[in-house]
Amino acid sequence: MKRQRASAFERAGRALAERLPETPAFAAAGRVVLYAALPDEVPTRYAFAAALPRKRSLWFPRTVATGLEFAPVERWEALRPGAHGVLEPEPSAPAEPLAATDLVLVPGLAFDRRGRRLGRGGGHYDRAFPPDRPHPLLYGVAFAWQVLDALPSQPHDLRVDALLTEEDLRPIDRRVEC
Repeated sequence: MKRQRASAFERAGRALAERLPETPAFAAAGRVVLYAALPDEVPTRYAFAAALPRKRSLWFPRTVATGLEFAPVERWEALRPGAHGVLEPEPSAPAEPLAATDLVLVPGLAFDRRGRRLGRGGGHYDRAFPPDRPHPLLYGVAFAWQVLDALPSQPHDLRVDALLTEEDLRPIDRRVEC
């Protein structure tokens, strides 16, 4: 059973690696922000390897006292365990604010068809990209089975612009009311 799960996770990670560089948002992005997956998330290491030759550097979130900041990473091996055990850029990597021209891959436990996200409860991504301010293009990354019809949400909760699964890219119609 464990081997089947690993195989399904690897297939999803490889599908993400094939799909991401082919999206128009990837080609247009000034910077692309990935995340280092936890054991129950779609793995991004394959996407890192596939995307790096097409971008000078890829960026990752780093947890700091005020929330998340973002720094470039040129080698997967440069990532180090952070405050929550998640791999992130070394403290010496220079952080910069993101722009509306950037693309951010956002992990989650679940997403709904309106772009709402269920995170792990820390609010890190919600604070990094508040809904009342301009932010980069946000792609929620999930397994297809993690996309639900509806999730509860609060006004401060992050909504993503599209969902990227092992099956497809699903744009979110932002005009649809929550």
